[in-house]
Amino acid sequence: MYLFKKNVRRALLLSLAFILLNALAIYFDQYLLNLLPFVLLVLVIAFYHLDWLFFALVFLVPLSVQLKYLVPGLSFDLFLPTEPLLAGILVLFILKLFNGEKIEKPVLNHPVTLAVLFYLAWMALTSVTSTMPLVSFKYLLAHLWFIVSFYFLAVYIFRKKKNMFRFWWFYIIPFAVVIIYTVSRHVTFGLNKKTVYFAMKPFYNDHTIYGAALAMFIPILVGMAIYYYRKGNLLKNIILWLLTALYTFGVVFSYTRAAWISLAGALAVFFLILVFRIRFGALLGGAVLLAGLFFAFQTQLMIKLEKNKQDSSVDLAKHLQSIPNIASDASNRERINRWHSAIRMFREKPVFGFGPGTYMFQYAPYQKWYEKTIISTNFGTLGNAHSEYIGPLAESGLPGTLSVLVIMILTFFTGMKVYYRSSSFKIKVLALSSLLGLLTYYIHGLMNNFLDTDKISAPFWGFTAIIVALDIYHRKETTSVDAGRQDLTNAGQA
Repeated sequence: MYLFKKNVRRALLLSLAFILLNALAIYFDQYLLNLLPFVLLVLVIAFYHLDWLFFALVFLVPLSVQLKYLVPGLSFDLFLPTEPLLAGILVLFILKLFNGEKIEKPVLNHPVTLAVLFYLAWMALTSVTSTMPLVSFKYLLAHLWFIVSFYFLAVYIFRKKKNMFRFWWFYIIPFAVVIIYTVSRHVTFGLNKKTVYFAMKPFYNDHTIYGAALAMFIPILVGMAIYYYRKGNLLKNIILWLLTALYTFGVVFSYTRAAWISLAGALAVFFLILVFRIRFGALLGGAVLLAGLFFAFQTQLMIKLEKNKQDSSVDLAKHLQSIPNIASDASNRERINRWHSAIRMFREKPVFGFGPGTYMFQYAPYQKWYEKTIISTNFGTLGNAHSEYIGPLAESGLPGTLSVLVIMILTFFTGMKVYYRSSSFKIKVLALSSLLGLLTYYIHGLMNNFLDTDKISAPFWGFTAIIVALDIYHRKETTSVDAGRQDLTNAGQA
């Protein structure tokens, strides 16, 4: 009893001291101390319920806001509140490793993990050789906390399949709120294309990243809707089809042509897998063949494409027709300008590149006057190389681009292997939905690069983690209910 009273007294004294200190800080216009209870709460959750912190982080990703919108004029920027949480998880992860805790061997030795580790190792090496080391190490740090949280921690949490569905839900619901916010602002201006550039701000910085995120989750929503239909959960099925309609409306009126192309590609692969049961080797061979044909006939293709004079437009049909216009469409021509600049940079530094994250600061001298457009700049203020594949060529050399491709190829191979091997309908839905969601970004990555943001890194690495977790932890799962060949095509028969 005495000890209890002593502890209560101590707690009251500490609380009183904090209140007095906080009052003093507020008097001197210092408000950071107000965050202390929140920081302590996060620390407690991190130590005792790291999965809670993970799902809270995922929920906050679509709602995160860049610091520049809150405090204009700063020389640095970050996403709030997600990046401080990501940094904290990274520190905790490192402390746990130093404390003797290890990543499970099946995870560490998985081919996708080895590819991710090579990707990070090469990025670290090219940060040392970088022309701007400070920029490169900041870029490396951001990628580290994205991968630690949304891949390594996620794989551990995804040992339970229900957590994979939770991951999807915790991104889908707040993102739906952002879509409603965006559409309501956009409708005010008659869904005009010119207003879409700012309608989703401050949550998404650009209509292209907004469109990319929407495209990634449409296969997820369709897969979940089919799964809950098969389970006989009418309420969730209705909710998911309504969300699918909302996301589809959002992606159509995002005016993001790359997102439209990526969804068309994912739909084509979906039918190839379901109808023809096509194997990974055939898909990879087809992709290589298409790339080879493009390079073999690129001159003829360019001549053909230059005849298209349809610029991007507020009219959806004309906007769609403008996709192959490289003659007069400023956006398309600027992409080509950026790609050519990146290739010239690659030729100068083919092995180590200029350093991760440096392209936007270094590409200006590599532009040609005849390739510049009305939106070209010499000041590195309007983005990057507009490609997840060409950008690393300039920044990390040929091994940098190969490291990205290897991650994607191994993930896709693993996902298809899990899908065809499993007799569990739930696992098939989880694998194929994640695979198609990733495929939308693999295609989108030809034209844009957003893996340095939380908005895309969360689903990209999260979907990758789902596929790896399914391969490691749920390899031999079958149930009497799911036994036998259960493709998505016969989902409605249940």
